[in-house]
Amino acid sequence: MSTTTDTRARTGAPVAGGRRRLGPASLALRQGRLEIRQFLRSRESVVFTLGFPVIMILIFASIFSGQIAPGVNYTQYFITGMIATGLMTVSFQNLGIWIPVERDRGVLKRFRGTPMPKWVYFAGKIIMVIVIGTFGTALLVAISAGLFDLRLPTDAGHWLTFGWVAVLGVTACTLCGIAISSLARTARSGSAVVTPVALVLQFISGVFFVFTDLPPWMRQVAAIFPLKWMCQGLRAVFLPESFGAREPAGSFELGRVALVLAAWCVIGLVICLLTFRWTTRRDG
Repeated sequence: MSTTTDTRARTGAPVAGGRRRLGPASLALRQGRLEIRQFLRSRESVVFTLGFPVIMILIFASIFSGQIAPGVNYTQYFITGMIATGLMTVSFQNLGIWIPVERDRGVLKRFRGTPMPKWVYFAGKIIMVIVIGTFGTALLVAISAGLFDLRLPTDAGHWLTFGWVAVLGVTACTLCGIAISSLARTARSGSAVVTPVALVLQFISGVFFVFTDLPPWMRQVAAIFPLKWMCQGLRAVFLPESFGAREPAGSFELGRVALVLAAWCVIGLVICLLTFRWTTRRDG
């Protein structure tokens, strides 16, 4: 009886005793808290999602310290790329790996069989991405500013740019992560499908290397995907205005950054709607 009552309360159905029905916001927040708890209970996810960018900054900052432009050293450049990578990891990579696990274990099948609206599942994932992504980004910025002299913006305009680049970037990567999750046939294949894609994008998008030092064909391929534009937008926030001249177009092209990231939000949503599966192929 208690299980039935709780299910009715969560789905907004009337329950005995005059218990208040949960609205859409309450359902989403409850699912979000569940997703966050599940994430934190997975040591592998916590270490990889939050620890990997920090470890990479510590390693690369210790190895490379020279200047790549007047007033800009390699560490400052690399940090902006790792902030973008951290956002991609918690959204694209995390969802692309864990959704196939939940599908293979039957979690999605059982969820679809409950009265809970399907959108609540995705709302929970989005809330988890926002919370963990915000914490991870704040951690990276704090460590970079405290240990490696990352110059924090001093005006509202740059922080506003940081905000919309992060929001559009995370939205695009979240939708792409949900979309690519359908390619994995089993729980074990999720990591094999997603991780190589994420690593290749990091190498060709100006995270580990100065973007303009890469071969032209590699830059053209990177320009198709969101990570390159996330890195470019964040460089406009944390690097001097003069560094814009080192970009391929001679400026940070913030208008184009917004356009490409917004386009990927639409593309990712369409692919999700067309390809997302609640069951494995063997279940039909």
